Amino acid sequence: MRLHKKDTMEKPTIKTLGELKQSGYQSKSIKDELRQNLMAKLAAGEKSFEGIIGYDATVLPQLERAILSNHNINLLGLRGQAKTRLARGMVRLLDEWIPIVKESEINDDPMDPLSHFAQSLIAEKGDDTPIEWLHREQRFFEKLATPDVTVADLIGDVDPIKAANLKLSYADERVIHYGMIPRANRCIFVINELPDLQARIQVALFNILQEGDIQIRGFQIRLSLDIQFVFTANPEDYTNRGSIVTPLKDRIGSQILTHYPINRDIARAITNQEAKVSPKLAAKVHVPELVKELLEQIGFEARQSEYIDVKSGISARMSITAYENLMSTAELRLLKSGENKTSVRMNDLMGIIPALTGKVELVYEGEQEGSEKVAEILIGNAIKTLFDEYFITIKKLAKDDEYSVFDELTEWFINNPGFELLNEAKDKEYYQAIESVSPLNDILEKYQPNISAEDKPFVKEFVLWALVEYKRLSKKSFAEGFELEDNLLGRI
Repeated sequence: MRLHKKDTMEKPTIKTLGELKQSGYQSKSIKDELRQNLMAKLAAGEKSFEGIIGYDATVLPQLERAILSNHNINLLGLRGQAKTRLARGMVRLLDEWIPIVKESEINDDPMDPLSHFAQSLIAEKGDDTPIEWLHREQRFFEKLATPDVTVADLIGDVDPIKAANLKLSYADERVIHYGMIPRANRCIFVINELPDLQARIQVALFNILQEGDIQIRGFQIRLSLDIQFVFTANPEDYTNRGSIVTPLKDRIGSQILTHYPINRDIARAITNQEAKVSPKLAAKVHVPELVKELLEQIGFEARQSEYIDVKSGISARMSITAYENLMSTAELRLLKSGENKTSVRMNDLMGIIPALTGKVELVYEGEQEGSEKVAEILIGNAIKTLFDEYFITIKKLAKDDEYSVFDELTEWFINNPGFELLNEAKDKEYYQAIESVSPLNDILEKYQPNISAEDKPFVKEFVLWALVEYKRLSKKSFAEGFELEDNLLGRI
């Protein structure tokens, strides 16, 4: 996981139970580990969860309270809300190393063994019982709940081959083949998409959560498993695909609601942290600040679009992959032109459409429009929103002086027909074309006088695209680029 400090403690050299006793080692439950290490971090003024952005005042305090309460946890939220990342982040609150009985299938604590194997071994060898050390990174188990998951997968089953080889009765504990949950003893165990788990399988978790025993093939084995359970669920799953059965919900200590970024600044920080862009490419492609705002605003527009089933969620991954596609679009132009550097252009936004269409679920009206058309609508709405914020809201019938600079711009296109911007134009040609539209200088001077020189060409092109969205200009696309001209009908 990103942003984690490196572990500094070396692996302990203690190799036997006797040495462990002499060291003064004290056993503790995994929930006490999490609680005590969280308390130590908070007392030292350290962040409890690293790499988590936008949850400092909402989700993280709830999660910290749940850990302090020794609760099993259900993270409830739409897709792309860092639920799994939060669960994985809990690993950093574990002790770096814990001792286990060597070759134990269920990570038996040498000081408090659970399995028949570990108990027999300690009875036979006493203080000479060999132990080994388990690193915290090995103490995270994860299972995606799907309808085909069985009790045997999670809890275990009788192994007839083992019974035959050892000549044991099926009632003997030694014939059990342990499932994922017993093997996750003293670990964090995450079940993702819990409502997708069949109700009868959820019922099998009751005793594990509350009493700590398991039942396999009609006989009961008392195993006081020591597990920190974390469940994740999408709220829509309660009605669409399944539900969490009420007694199971009752046994989960804390349910924590996650959410999407509440503003573009937080969304930008997430994208900046998560997007995979090589340093070499980042050095070659300048990304104006406004385009970063645009990418995030597209996500906000999607979450309120009439064409999209917003209840299914608009993952933060949409902006992340869109940013990666945007950089690749600019890189492709560099490779074709043979130039060393470039800057993102407005038309590069057409390159992010594949990142948008796969991240949204369309309602009937959206299906009628088509996924690519909906993506273009989202981009257009984002352009209008940011134009309203950074420039001015254009009213169709307005004639006052406030709009005079935009009237000059539309008149420029009347007097200069056939203005084109080519997709593969080299930077020099692109800048010359943008600079030729002289009224854009007055618009930027009036509304955005502090724009950096590097960002100016993009912002100027952004103004042109915004006027297209407001029907003050018309844009005709063709294979090599697009042409802009005055839209007289849009100004009437």
